[in-house]
Amino acid sequence: MDQSKKARRSFIKKLGTASAFFSIGTSSFAANTQNIQQIKPASLKEGDTIGIVAPGFALPKPEVVKEFGKMLEEEGYKVKFGKYVFGKYGYFSGTDEERSADLNDMFADKEVNAIVAARGGWGGARILSMLDYETIKQNPKIFIGYSDITSLLLGIYQKTGLVTFHGPVGTSEWNKFTYKHFKKVIIKEKAYKLRGNKKDEEDLDTGRYVITEGKASGIMVGGNLTVFCGMVGSEYLPDFEGKILFLEDVGEAVYRVDRYLTQLKLAGILDKVAGVVFATCASCDTEENRKDNFSLQEIIKFHLEPLGVPAFFGIMSGHLKEQYTLPVGVNVEINAKKGNIKLLEESVIS
Repeated sequence: MDQSKKARRSFIKKLGTASAFFSIGTSSFAANTQNIQQIKPASLKEGDTIGIVAPGFALPKPEVVKEFGKMLEEEGYKVKFGKYVFGKYGYFSGTDEERSADLNDMFADKEVNAIVAARGGWGGARILSMLDYETIKQNPKIFIGYSDITSLLLGIYQKTGLVTFHGPVGTSEWNKFTYKHFKKVIIKEKAYKLRGNKKDEEDLDTGRYVITEGKASGIMVGGNLTVFCGMVGSEYLPDFEGKILFLEDVGEAVYRVDRYLTQLKLAGILDKVAGVVFATCASCDTEENRKDNFSLQEIIKFHLEPLGVPAFFGIMSGHLKEQYTLPVGVNVEINAKKGNIKLLEESVIS
């Protein structure tokens, strides 16, 4: 082993010890409640209506989402587009008022059974204070998306108890794998096991590796790391005591991942969780980066190993061509050694 690598490992080991020491007495700043009354949406059935909204960025290629709508119709569903899905207001699909109105209207619409975000980008957090949570609570329905949609998934769950879904958006590749697992969770009402990726520590994007062995169970919450950190300190995050935290990201330099995980540590969030799944971090690390800097794996292990809870990296969720649909707000069990997430209950009801 060369001297620079020895020095890096020694440095990380010292930091890990210091981190464990300074974690004593920390607490989360988020205004939240520990006991959320869970609400499950009804499962999706043939003939149901699926609403499509764009809560964030404008669509660069509207035809892609229109084709998605056609695919849903071919599968036997009706489709209803939000008023501002194809709009343009700066880099958003509409003003904050327009985008929030689209989402509120979809939840209030008795004909709509499920809502799919057209894409992510940025903008979800801007409309959290403008959502009609009482209407959402009284009209529970499937709501799915990922990336920037993380803010809405967590905010709606925290404010209403409604189980939401971290999964594909309208611009995703709805290939066989993605659609199969979407149906398992949302249509077939199935509690099943989501298997981890192939064990390969050299695969920088998705290769699975163990951080801390063991099993842990609890309510699963999480989503995109960058978006998640932007919500810390707000009233839209749940209490993380005993939760299973899952994270994903894309295109972030390793030092930024370090910064975000440090933020979660300083906010007391990491010290509360019962287990962690870092699903993927697509294009966050490169061979070039590894020559002179910390690797993504080194930084993730530095932050998560001292927690002493089961944790692993590598499962198909996030910015990938093929992805699982992960429910936010249901009981799961993780097996860090095998890299599995076992759903302990159905996410929808008949």
